[in-house]
Amino acid sequence: MVSKPLISIFLPSLAGGGAERAMLYLAIGLAERRWRVDLVLAETTGDYLDLIPPEVRLIDLRAKFPVIVSKTIALHHYLQKEQPAVLFSALDILSSALWARWSAKASTKIVMCVQTYLSEQFKTYPGSIFGNARSQMVRWLYPKSDAIVAAAWGTAEDAATLTRLPLDRIQVIYNPVITPEVFQKSEEPLEHSWFQPGSPPVILGIGRLVSQKDFFTLIKAFAKVREIRSARLMILGEGEQRSDLEKLIQQLGLEADVALPGFTENPYQFLSRAAVFVLSSRFEGFGNVVAEALACGTPVVSTDCPSGPAEILDGGKYGTLIPIGDPDTMATAILATLTVPVNRTALQQRSLQFERDRIVEQYVALIKTLL
Repeated sequence: MVSKPLISIFLPSLAGGGAERAMLYLAIGLAERRWRVDLVLAETTGDYLDLIPPEVRLIDLRAKFPVIVSKTIALHHYLQKEQPAVLFSALDILSSALWARWSAKASTKIVMCVQTYLSEQFKTYPGSIFGNARSQMVRWLYPKSDAIVAAAWGTAEDAATLTRLPLDRIQVIYNPVITPEVFQKSEEPLEHSWFQPGSPPVILGIGRLVSQKDFFTLIKAFAKVREIRSARLMILGEGEQRSDLEKLIQQLGLEADVALPGFTENPYQFLSRAAVFVLSSRFEGFGNVVAEALACGTPVVSTDCPSGPAEILDGGKYGTLIPIGDPDTMATAILATLTVPVNRTALQQRSLQFERDRIVEQYVALIKTLL
């Protein structure tokens, strides 16, 4: 039997973010369909390294400072040597994949995977030369790719605006985040004292402790919830804002009722037992954890941020959408959600729209079109 062409997936690392997990699941799904798959990392770091199966070959580019130059040169050599048929590039905003293909004179088809709401991310550098340069790079380089895939319609519309491409040039493929493991791990025992019978309801947040996730608003909203009823707040994740969040918790006198346990490999056992999951983000590319909360049968309160959550929740049919950065409205939505009976079956059925095998087949169709 003739072996299938080599498919490569390029990422900076396997840090514990939603985009990295989505691309890892894509690699696994392709390998299960007997495609040859390379997972190419600028650096072999991250929380998900242990999840790579033997069927997926790990390529370490060993990129050093300056990383953008180092990883482009290393990717150049990789493309020359391995000649993959298609390379999916995610979180590669400055387009190392396209530069490397050009310099290597490779025939590899390059697919830029837009996993974040680019215009919001670029606001991290307002008015700066670097921020403007990133926008110009996207506008100039992305149209030179063979395909562009966005993780949500809102993300696609934003990318189309930035690149000045027609929207139909960008294909929307949701992230393949719902796997059998999500359901299995959601049922694993959880010994944490907060989740024992008779305990106050737990409000759950999940994500990196960074400004994008806006956990400050969630903590302020929780303080208002606590003024009205007994409850607890747990935020799973790690990041640069930990100390500032801990200071806010202390200022509000919430030390006994707010926990920041850090990153966990199995958030689903917490999700399935939480009374409500809250996404407080200022922006997302898709919002994997919203889909995962539905899979766990957990009611969702989410900011109506660009982009992804409103699509996952079907405009609010499967959860409550609220404005960004509004602790009063967030608190009101949390309190209302805590009083409404949960139709777990309906939430779980909705989550199957983002089931891995369904989504991987859409990527397979794209690969076949490109080849």
